[in-house]
Amino acid sequence: MKFISRDKVIYKFKNEMEHIDTISPGDVIKVETNDCWSQQFCSEEQVLNEIDHDILNPATGPIYVEGAEPGDLLEVKVISIDVEDKGNSEAVPNEGVLGEQVKDSTVKIISIENNYAIFDGKKLPINPMIGVIGVAPAKEEGEWGTGSPWKHGGNMDTNDIIAGTTLYFPVHQKGALLALGDCHALMGDGEVCFTGLEIPAVVTLEVNLIKNKTVEWPLLETKEHTMVLASGDDLEAAVYEATNQATACLNKCLNMKWEDAYILTSLVVDLKISQVVDPKMTVRAAIPKYLVSTEKIIESL
Repeated sequence: MKFISRDKVIYKFKNEMEHIDTISPGDVIKVETNDCWSQQFCSEEQVLNEIDHDILNPATGPIYVEGAEPGDLLEVKVISIDVEDKGNSEAVPNEGVLGEQVKDSTVKIISIENNYAIFDGKKLPINPMIGVIGVAPAKEEGEWGTGSPWKHGGNMDTNDIIAGTTLYFPVHQKGALLALGDCHALMGDGEVCFTGLEIPAVVTLEVNLIKNKTVEWPLLETKEHTMVLASGDDLEAAVYEATNQATACLNKCLNMKWEDAYILTSLVVDLKISQVVDPKMTVRAAIPKYLVSTEKIIESL
């Protein structure tokens, strides 16, 4: 099994990037990731202005997938996310939902013991997730810092991206150019204070290719849902994109008129906030698989 070290990273998703390794469809790989601060926080005495802001949100990669061409769909199965035994979380003035109320920069160093995060003596069950994962964006979409989400993926900070789920990305560049990082041991929907439990990790992935199929926004397959991961300048824009994509999906897959699909979306599709603290906000629309399978959605593309 190929192991890809976290010492080669990107800070921007671009249409043209130099890849660091090559894999074939069907390969299972291990990818080592940095935390979002590049492991700069090691003490609760540190403050944000002491760290190097030029190395935030590193994503390991890019990884070239043989045979991937524009117009294809990259399938990324998350097999496992193994986090280290210590992470960190921060409250930063003027960042997050209540940032104006934060008077002092606060760093919490949080230990992981037997799959629990120990926060001021409280045991919190961890739920490791991938914060940043994506591919090269379309040329016309320009460059995207790894701290921002968009149609290529990026910093979607969605706590459903866990072991046992599968992501589907639109391929816009030969080789797809996959990169990932910013894992969290734990994060609530919204990531309201600007950080999750930031932690280095080793992520095991199986990467496959679906030819001649594509999507506008990334999809996430869980045990019970297919989720559209959409982002926008604000929550209203993200909600609109996610709802529009989910409605279009039901309209096409179930061969019903658009208005009926819209009503059905209102009845069975859940909108969930992923994050509200990045340069663009992310919402997911969860389509139940009992109504339409992920396979059928992909077949309809």
